[in-house]
Amino acid sequence: MLTESHGLSGEPMRALIVDDSKSVLLWMGAALTELPNLSLDLCDTPEEALALAATRQYDLVVVDYLMPKLTGIELTAALRQQPDYHAIPIVMITAEQDSEVRLKAIVAGVNDFLNKPFDPIELRARVTNLISLRRTQVELAAHAHRLEEAVREATAELASREKEMIWRLARAIEMRDGGTGAHVARVAAISRLIAEGLPLAPHVCQMIHLAAPLHDIGKIGVRDAVLNKPGRLTPEEMAEIREHVNYGVRLLENGGSDLIRVAAAIIGGHHEKWDGSGYPCGLAGTAIPIEARVTAVADVFDALTSARPYKEAWPAKRAYDEIVRCSGSHFDPECVRVFCEKWPDIEEIARTLRDDEDGPPAWPS
Repeated sequence: MLTESHGLSGEPMRALIVDDSKSVLLWMGAALTELPNLSLDLCDTPEEALALAATRQYDLVVVDYLMPKLTGIELTAALRQQPDYHAIPIVMITAEQDSEVRLKAIVAGVNDFLNKPFDPIELRARVTNLISLRRTQVELAAHAHRLEEAVREATAELASREKEMIWRLARAIEMRDGGTGAHVARVAAISRLIAEGLPLAPHVCQMIHLAAPLHDIGKIGVRDAVLNKPGRLTPEEMAEIREHVNYGVRLLENGGSDLIRVAAAIIGGHHEKWDGSGYPCGLAGTAIPIEARVTAVADVFDALTSARPYKEAWPAKRAYDEIVRCSGSHFDPECVRVFCEKWPDIEEIARTLRDDEDGPPAWPS
């Protein structure tokens, strides 16, 4: 792919003239040297012209029809096969008046014709018009590229802001539950690892990674006295805790973005169980959204290994054994399979992304 840019802001345009007659080449060269901002290359063989076109980007090609080895039609067809010459103006100079020949030339990609013997004034006029069109084409392409880059940068900035808002919101909810934000960071990182081990598209894995920290956002509706109670909860308090799922779903229902929809699926399903004994809907098996099945494994594992006002932290190996034991009852067996395969990485996350009272953990990359 030729990448050298030219033809913008008054830079010279390039034309390639191909004719097996050196005298005709010199004549055409002399006729076109008067045109401003036009650089000329003259070739007396089609083979040389193809070699030059493979290394340089031309804005206009003028070819003779009758040449040895390759005709102007064959040369045009060969040029059109190169990606950078799909839209370059090509003019054929010929004394041939046969309509069939001219039709073949047009099919091959010739844009215009000049009759032999040609008029230098007409040659300059045709070349001037085609170069002007080509310059406009180059400028429009450059403008489109700039717009594309601007859209890409703006989209990336919006995605970064959305990610930051999610992270900060998830941290705020986690702090209400007695943590510093490391729990949601670990759940996000472990969920991504599990998702990547399943037959899920990369963008789905990314959505799970971004949305998983919001799994407990509904706890914003639960009273602090219940949320941070150090002892055993009463049945009424347990029912209130379980309502956090419904609170979270209502917060994000009817979302307009894929990320919010994935987050809602995680919130609504991360306490469902594979055997149908979970809440709030008693969903079972694949009726539970895959995003929620993935996050459930990460969430329970990290909850087991984290200290809370009402419990001590479990050692990582004991929590691992519990996840394996609950495969097929609490958890999707496929998610547990990937959890086991990724155990060294998950153990590293559990070890390094710890709660830090001096400051919140960074979003896991």
